[in-house]
Amino acid sequence: MERRRLRGSIQSRYISMSVWTSPRRLVELAGQSLLKDEALAIAALELLPRELFPPLFTAAFDGRHSQTLKAMVQAWPFTCLPLGVLMKGQQLHPETFKAVLDGLDVLLTQEVRPRRWKLEVLDLRKNSHQDFWTVWSGNRASLYSFPEPEAAQPMRKKRKVDGLSTEAEQPFTPIEVLVDLSLKEGACDELFSYLMEKVKRQKNVLHLCCKKLKIFAMPMQSIKMILKMVQLDSIEDLEVTCTWKLPTLAKFSPYLGQMINLRRLLLSHIHASSSISPEKEEEYIAHFTSQFLSLQCLQALYVDSLFFLRGRLDQLLRHVMNPLETLSVTNCRLSEGDVMHLSQSPNVSQLSVLSLSGVMLTDVSPEPLQALLERASATLQDLDFDECGIMDDQLLVLLPSLSHCSQLTTLSFCGNPISISVLENLLHHLIGLSNLTHVLYPVPLESYEDVHGTLHLGRLAYLHARLRELLCELGRPSMVWLSANPCPHCGDRTFYDPEPILCPCFMPN
Repeated sequence: MERRRLRGSIQSRYISMSVWTSPRRLVELAGQSLLKDEALAIAALELLPRELFPPLFTAAFDGRHSQTLKAMVQAWPFTCLPLGVLMKGQQLHPETFKAVLDGLDVLLTQEVRPRRWKLEVLDLRKNSHQDFWTVWSGNRASLYSFPEPEAAQPMRKKRKVDGLSTEAEQPFTPIEVLVDLSLKEGACDELFSYLMEKVKRQKNVLHLCCKKLKIFAMPMQSIKMILKMVQLDSIEDLEVTCTWKLPTLAKFSPYLGQMINLRRLLLSHIHASSSISPEKEEEYIAHFTSQFLSLQCLQALYVDSLFFLRGRLDQLLRHVMNPLETLSVTNCRLSEGDVMHLSQSPNVSQLSVLSLSGVMLTDVSPEPLQALLERASATLQDLDFDECGIMDDQLLVLLPSLSHCSQLTTLSFCGNPISISVLENLLHHLIGLSNLTHVLYPVPLESYEDVHGTLHLGRLAYLHARLRELLCELGRPSMVWLSANPCPHCGDRTFYDPEPILCPCFMPN
């Protein structure tokens, strides 16, 4: 009798309404009507059609119906609840977020889960599953055609049945909470602390997973406390942009080694410490580089301003087990031996992106660079030699190898002292690269009035026009050639395409 009464009450609110063809407004009004009696709404969840859960959840979230949200989480009929999208672009009320987490809490403490329960993933990322709520709220023509949001597959135990291995539903299969984390001083607000407390208390059945992790300025003790709560094997993209000294990096290294599914790593600004001995320094560096043995999914490596890299690049790369797609070593001091090891490393044979920006190569012989380009010539698409101090004679040696980079689309070598005759020679070598669309080249030496770096804009305009004319003569008028050099006063770049785009130092008062 009670089920019949509930069914009739639900039908009265959705009377003469087809959820497949009705306007979105009707669905919203029906949900708002049901939420006027929150006790009835909660009791009706067992009978509520699956397709009405998303619009009702949205109405409950917007209306801050905490008890309904808590109950809906426990009865959620999809494998993934993409809450982050609902939180995007609006002021989040703490009670609604806490209600969702409290619903998980209740769910995880039940010995018998609700009959309709399917939830495996609570997704708090704000840029995933963008269409889920609009489609299920009636914004699209056919809800049948829309799949569930893809959820990360939780680990399930298996049992043997008649000698065969089969997946068995576990009453306490862990639920994953997906987040993107940015760790910086003062970033841990009330809601993040509430989430961390839930994870800490339910760590066996509530797994905090993070695909993208950014670490800024934050005490190492706080970083370690948070990382202990995270499933480190879920991290695929890591950026560490702190001003650390070597002992601090050594404390972080064991956590890095546990990120076995890491695909992209950016590490910058590691400085020397005067308080440690050379022996301890070597120990810390070896401890750090050895972690790369565990990173067998690594595809992109970016290192910037690492003081210890000179003479040790080989030590780092030989622990990288697979060929890289992206290698960026910027603003580091390298020796000629480092460049030689780099050119011989098996890690560079499949590079699509190579950057040595800010690495001073003036005193490095061009032959290792030539060998490096040849090794990567079949796959290289983006090459950056900005601010490397490459001279005319070095670039001339590199020209044949550059012309073999058949997949190259972008070449940048600003901030190098190159003459117009060598630039014209370069243009002739690159003209046959059909995929090359953008070249960012330094202001020719002939454009300067004096040794202090004062530009003569008339000469710059003439030389740029000369290169443009040569491009047209050789049949590549659409190839974009931009000249750029840092301003000697403020460091900002001056571009020319075809008119100067100047930094404020050149602007009239």
